[in-house]
Amino acid sequence: MIQSMTGFGNASLDSEFGKISLDIKSLNSKTLDLNYNLNSIFRNIENDIRSILTSSLKRGKVDLKINFKISENNFSSNLNHAVIKSHIKDLQKITSGVGTEFLKIAVTLPNSIENNRPNLDKKFTDSIKQLVKNAIKELIDFRVQEGSSMELDLLNNLKSIENKLEKIKIYSPERVESVKKKIKQNLEELKVEFDKNRFEQELIYYLEKYDINEEIIRLENHVVFFKKIINEPNIEKGKKLGFVGQEIGREINTIGSKSNHLLMQQTVVEMKNDLEKIKEQLLNVL
Repeated sequence: MIQSMTGFGNASLDSEFGKISLDIKSLNSKTLDLNYNLNSIFRNIENDIRSILTSSLKRGKVDLKINFKISENNFSSNLNHAVIKSHIKDLQKITSGVGTEFLKIAVTLPNSIENNRPNLDKKFTDSIKQLVKNAIKELIDFRVQEGSSMELDLLNNLKSIENKLEKIKIYSPERVESVKKKIKQNLEELKVEFDKNRFEQELIYYLEKYDINEEIIRLENHVVFFKKIINEPNIEKGKKLGFVGQEIGREINTIGSKSNHLLMQQTVVEMKNDLEKIKEQLLNVL
């Protein structure tokens, strides 16, 4: 079973302090890239939230956002008249203007408004951390579900490569006979005497350069290894599958360069197309 790096999860909680909603989403990335958008009231548990994320999510670009709407009973704000008046006097010294314009500026300056926020106890912060865990679980469930469809697509494209490799096995002896026939025909057209034993030796040497049996065997082994990795119990498989995919591509390219056979070359092009589809999927595999 493989997992996708793309996913989404959310969780919400109605607490005595107000409504809390949490959204978490992830996209593909080579490493774990965490981004927060936390209400300042949660800064004291930021490290705990980070620890939960890093222990649960190994790779991906992860965005976490916690929305906290404090109820009116737990939050109040008061204008600090003395500070606001002091700000207005300072502004009037700098430039002339209408009093209401100075007031609009003054209330945005530091200490103009006193906020009375609730003190969050351990029970409440623990519930926030559990909320994060719940959202992560939903995210992972999403990743697993998407991963199952990706796995099916990967195996289908891999099977297509295997089927085309069987065609290449059929074309390979045809290609050898075709090369032999063509060389003999060319020699006969030249109407020159030649040593048949020497000709056979040179022909063997020539055909060895175009032999693809080793490439076929290696390609078959890479395909088997690819399937084995998919069925492994560990979670992170994307990078390992990517390395095997590169080896599959190397053998396909070598077969193509040695083919010297129209139908075989066409089959190699189709195999490359299947492999490109696999590589695109692997970019999003955890």
